[in-house]
Amino acid sequence: MANEESELYFVFMNYDPEYERLRSKRTKKGSYELDVYISNKHDELLANTFEPGTYNKRLSLVIVDGFAVEITQHQANVLRSAKEVRVVEKNQELA
Repeated sequence: MANEESELYFVFMNYDPEYERLRSKRTKKGSYELDVYISNKHDELLANTFEPGTYNKRLSLVIVDGFAVEITQHQANVLRSAKEVRVVEKNQELA
């Protein structure tokens, strides 16, 4: 398992009332609050699920409450079973 290759996956989260509340009050300040909330939430999920150094979060997607992360297929399957996670999809490169 240790030599399994990491690939880019997109992870989309389940409904979160706090995310919806912050998103609905999208002032300048609200926008910053939302960015911080989402990024911390995604970081926390990854830190609680995987060992440090076994994944690489690329970015948080504020508009859909999701994030992009470099992980192995096994890690993707682990994330799929997390209660906060709705969908985990491997990035598809367009030719």
